[in-house]
Amino acid sequence: MSKIITVFGATGKQGGSVIRAILADTSLSSQFKIRGVTRDSSTPAAQALLNQGADMSSKASLIDVIRGSHSVFLLTTPMLGVTGSDAELNQGKNVTDVAKEAGVQHLIFSSLLNVTETSGGRLTNVPHFDQKARVEQYIRSTGIPATFVLPGSFMSNYTQFRQLRQGDDGVYTLCYPVSNEAKFPLIDIDNDMGKFVVAALKHRSKTLGVQILAAVDYYTPSRIVSEFEEVTGKKARFVQVDADVFKSFLPAHMAEEMLENHLFIEDPGYYAGRSLKESHDILANAGLKATSWKEFLEKNRDAFD
Repeated sequence: MSKIITVFGATGKQGGSVIRAILADTSLSSQFKIRGVTRDSSTPAAQALLNQGADMSSKASLIDVIRGSHSVFLLTTPMLGVTGSDAELNQGKNVTDVAKEAGVQHLIFSSLLNVTETSGGRLTNVPHFDQKARVEQYIRSTGIPATFVLPGSFMSNYTQFRQLRQGDDGVYTLCYPVSNEAKFPLIDIDNDMGKFVVAALKHRSKTLGVQILAAVDYYTPSRIVSEFEEVTGKKARFVQVDADVFKSFLPAHMAEEMLENHLFIEDPGYYAGRSLKESHDILANAGLKATSWKEFLEKNRDAFD
């Protein structure tokens, strides 16, 4: 009899990646029946996946969704630009409590570092990191068997949000409020988040309590630009801008949060300087490999035409 894995955020980048990766794995797809969960089950994408809707702010709404699950992939919803809200933390607590009551054997949470604590209180306005770190802390306090997958900086940001913009002179410009010493741990989130979760599922006993750093490598701005030029044949440059200029590129309600997010990447670092080797070994042991920035660019050339 198949075990059930409940996947939150099933119609989004991370949850969708998890579902595709499980289905692509012969062993796991025969072991697990997938129960996809979305905030809105009326959308066409949700209907196509036969997903269930759930209100993560309500424990009662989660009972039927989680009941009978062997494993759960948990993704909480960030409140970007909203200060002083514990909504994301409460989502994580609710799912964790219901999962523990239901006897879930493996909770896999999409987590991040606590920026306020890791920066020694220097950066205090990145709640979409801090809230996830607090959820992880709560999960650990309950004793439920859990693995924590920390996704890096999304490669899709360069296509979806045009972080590389073409100027009137035809040159693409990457503008960041950090120096070329900053190291961005990049991940092809649509393709690779699921790979790291699959690796955790296949090696459950070895990954319980572990933080898996989900990124292919660290990239400086100049490396991002040079590899972009190499693959696309288009000219590009990196320009370091001051804080006010960077914030002027963004909606006012989230400008400070995104600024401090980038300052955190430079110092003390997105993963606080930790090596990616252990996480890559976990991936390799599952027979998987992360997508490089060059490979992502090859697949997405059309986005820059």
